[in-house]
Amino acid sequence: MPDYIWRPIETLTEVERRIDLAAMRPLYENWRVSKKRLQQSSPAQLADFNQRLIRRLSVETGILERLYDLDRGTTEALVAHGFAEELVTRSNTNIEPTLLIDLLRDQEAAIQLVIDCIGKRRELTKGLIHELHAILTKHQETTTAVDQFGNRFEIPLLKGKYKEQPNNPKRPDGAMHEYCPPLHVDSEMANLLEWLSTYSEDDPIIVAAWLHHRFTQIHPYQDGNGRVARALTTMVLLRSDLLPLVLDRDLRVEYINVLESADLGELAPLANVFARLERNAILQALSVDADAEIARQRSLTSAVISSLADKFARRKEQKIAELRQVNDVARELRLQARQSLEQSFNEMEVTIADVGHTESFIHEGGSDHGNGHWYKFEVVSSAKETGKFANFSEDHYFVKASIRAARERLVFVTSFHHVGRELTGIMEATSFSRLESYEDSEDRESVDEKFFLCSMEPFVFTHRTKIAEIKDAFGRWLDQALAVAIKEYGDRL
Repeated sequence: MPDYIWRPIETLTEVERRIDLAAMRPLYENWRVSKKRLQQSSPAQLADFNQRLIRRLSVETGILERLYDLDRGTTEALVAHGFAEELVTRSNTNIEPTLLIDLLRDQEAAIQLVIDCIGKRRELTKGLIHELHAILTKHQETTTAVDQFGNRFEIPLLKGKYKEQPNNPKRPDGAMHEYCPPLHVDSEMANLLEWLSTYSEDDPIIVAAWLHHRFTQIHPYQDGNGRVARALTTMVLLRSDLLPLVLDRDLRVEYINVLESADLGELAPLANVFARLERNAILQALSVDADAEIARQRSLTSAVISSLADKFARRKEQKIAELRQVNDVARELRLQARQSLEQSFNEMEVTIADVGHTESFIHEGGSDHGNGHWYKFEVVSSAKETGKFANFSEDHYFVKASIRAARERLVFVTSFHHVGRELTGIMEATSFSRLESYEDSEDRESVDEKFFLCSMEPFVFTHRTKIAEIKDAFGRWLDQALAVAIKEYGDRL
């Protein structure tokens, strides 16, 4: 009995439309505004960032499909310098370097086709999808088929043509995942494209997740379906003026799991993974080092130029004031965090009272308290690790909570800081902790460990974010981060 039995694809349901991505939507608008500014102030840097993103996507999509393997060092060299064969040796990969470069260039060409289609406003059709598939599989001559008895054998790969044989994979436990039979592929693809054309007003991340999943349910080609699905996902996001998603090799297990959840009717996990990757891409793009100013040709008289300068200066001041409204959101989240931590730490005092005398303290700080520079090292270091720039030239806020029982103390900090080298109106919250031990003699403090990060992902918000829309999501995020810290602390007691 198949583990998953094929059934016709479904439209985007009302439940799926209500997937909670409220925290992302203000970020879309901030990115679109910031992108226009970056296109003026640092077009070369933005273009280079986009090109690197496309090359990284091209490398990782083939690794996900297990077309090849490639070590991390060579991956970074290829992303930085382009797909040159001299950057690859036979020891870096499990296939011939020449074939590897051909496959990478095919994947890069497919993304370039997507970009060209968006620029020319070319409609997404079956023919265009066939074209994408033909490009992606240009240097792949065969694929593996499985007959009714489970025997595996190589067959020629049809390029730019729908499958003619079933392509149902067998799981390690022997169960089968059944995809759309070849007979129904054409009609299923027609439904997919017809429904997609009506979703222009829906959240692009949700639409991208829906399209990606429904396409993989159909699995219209004998091979290369994952590569085509990710190219189509890129098309949806770029048409909404967002960034391509890079599904890294390390996400392969999570990626498969959320796709299987979607097979069972739960699209939210896949949409949340896409939202996380899009958020990270945007924050990294905003952290690009822009060292070029807008070059202006001045042919007007000095009086007119002076008048325009005053006008633009007033507009800039208004825009800066608008973007800095994100500080109001940060302060409200700081208050929410303080109240939540007070409750949690009071409960902890009661719970661990048997260990000995306990005491807890909650402090809030930041630029409005004269200590906005606190925890700069921890915040900047964690941002660098993910390719982002923590901007401490703007206001910074934090809440510090600590509890001591006997010789052991936990310090838990939630920080709210700006992201991007320019003022973007975007901030993120991160949480980190430190465990401290006190010596018996003279009660001297001995710090055993540095701060460690408790939040797996930052909590992102913008000047357009409404507190009512993210209050619950922030509470869940903070609870998860605090749980990490308490677990480490509990192990020490």
